[in-house]
Amino acid sequence: MSRQFTISQLAKAAGIPTTTVRYYERIGLVKPEDRSAGNYRLYSDDSLQRVKFIRAAQAIGFTLDDVRELLGEGGSVPCCGDVQQLIEDRLAEIDQRLKDLRQVKRVLSGALTKCQTSNPRRACHVLESLDK
Repeated sequence: MSRQFTISQLAKAAGIPTTTVRYYERIGLVKPEDRSAGNYRLYSDDSLQRVKFIRAAQAIGFTLDDVRELLGEGGSVPCCGDVQQLIEDRLAEIDQRLKDLRQVKRVLSGALTKCQTSNPRRACHVLESLDK
């Protein structure tokens, strides 16, 4: 027999805040399977596995829209080609973020070098350049 969880028990079992479960429910990723006598929402082991899947997918860069697609929310389980396209899209985004971060690192490293070689009693040129 499948276990039943209240929303707080489900959140605790999944290691996430209750508000996250509520959000997933509000956007349609998770649905309670039943109601208790006291009208509490009840979730099953399937819900727990679903929440764990959502968190794991998010941890590797998938968006909640991607997760919806991965879960087959459109009525059919996605084919490998569709999943491949999602992965390629996420990798392209990661590549762009890495490029942006490398640029930020170059700018900050240059600013640090200037700070280290300038008079420590004078106004910081970095702050002046940010003020423009």
